Amino acid sequence: MKYLVHCLSMMFSLLLIHMLMNELELNWILFLVISVKYEARLEDGTLVSKSDGVEFTVEDGYFCTALAKAVKTMKKSEKVHLTVKPQYGFGEAGRPAAGEEGAVPPNATLGITLELVSWKTVSDVTKDKKVLKKALKEGEGYERPNDGAVVQVKLVGKLQDGTIFMKKGHDNEPFEFKIDEEQVIDGLDRAVESMKKGEVALVTIQPEYAFGSSESAQELAIVPANSTVYYEVELVSFVKEKESWDMNTQEKIEAARKKKEEGNALFKAAKYERASKRYEMAMRYIEYDSSFSDEEKQQAKVLKITCNLNDAACKLKLKQYKDAEKLCTKVLELDSRNVKALYRRAQAYIQLVDLDLAELDIKKALEIDPNNKDVKQEYKLLKEKVKEYNKKDAQFYGNIFAKMHKHDPVPMTIDSKA
Repeated sequence: MKYLVHCLSMMFSLLLIHMLMNELELNWILFLVISVKYEARLEDGTLVSKSDGVEFTVEDGYFCTALAKAVKTMKKSEKVHLTVKPQYGFGEAGRPAAGEEGAVPPNATLGITLELVSWKTVSDVTKDKKVLKKALKEGEGYERPNDGAVVQVKLVGKLQDGTIFMKKGHDNEPFEFKIDEEQVIDGLDRAVESMKKGEVALVTIQPEYAFGSSESAQELAIVPANSTVYYEVELVSFVKEKESWDMNTQEKIEAARKKKEEGNALFKAAKYERASKRYEMAMRYIEYDSSFSDEEKQQAKVLKITCNLNDAACKLKLKQYKDAEKLCTKVLELDSRNVKALYRRAQAYIQLVDLDLAELDIKKALEIDPNNKDVKQEYKLLKEKVKEYNKKDAQFYGNIFAKMHKHDPVPMTIDSKA
């Protein structure tokens, strides 16, 4: 019985993982590109349109609305014959002949032979439609590279006019680089991180994630400023950076310490977004410390305080004030007298216009460290902000009262003789 329960539990866990991985994949998918062969004829057999291979998106459709509707119900390599009534063809207007395409008379019923050759996913890698990945060949399994993974790829980089500016990994060994180490452009880095082993994809990268507003000399050509670039990429193989669940407790602490140091270096280089990511990675190694010894728990606590404080500094630089406030609160849960956490949370509160809360934090910080110059300067800034907002409030309410007075109704008089 126990064995049966264990098996059912394992099956449920695997099913859940399968569902989660599918959901993760679907969240990346922006649209599907469909490849079909078709032949369309009138009822008398007259050929009006034919293609031995055409691609279109389900959203945009092709030829007539019937094709887009039909492919949604089909499997890869499936062939069907459609009888298409006018409302799903060309309706009362019909369609005139154009080039090699024949005319479709008004209210014509069409017979269409349709084959679904393939479909390809187009994924929005960066969630802002500035790095799009079109899968040309599906990869294996569910595993993808993580931050710090060493990947081996074959790639060709092209400009919009087809000029090849880079070709790596095709002649000898695959081209190798480490994810999130700025060894390739940001858009390519992110796209490869979303791929599976063996996957081949066409990646379209806008300038913001490519070479930006300056021209860049690459190995085979110069990439002009503000260029959208295109890469055909094959992920040959990858070795993931060791995950926290594969580490013992001391390895987790060392890994967290290493990520913290990497974050510090990135912060000094004013790369705040990437620094923040490193501090968050460090926290994942030591977040759950129930298996740690007392000494290791103390080491982890020091690292948690440092990483969250440094991450809060990143969030302030990135103007993500709510996140900065939450991180400082986490530090204060571990050390209620941490002056830096009080100071940085006060900075966040000021930007969020929670001036009363900012004052509470600053006063507490000054109780602990009365001579702290940074906190004193922040208190001065806070008082100026309070004065500014009080002035704005006075003007606002003054204007309201003035408008109310201006629109006061004319007093009614009563005829005493009535």
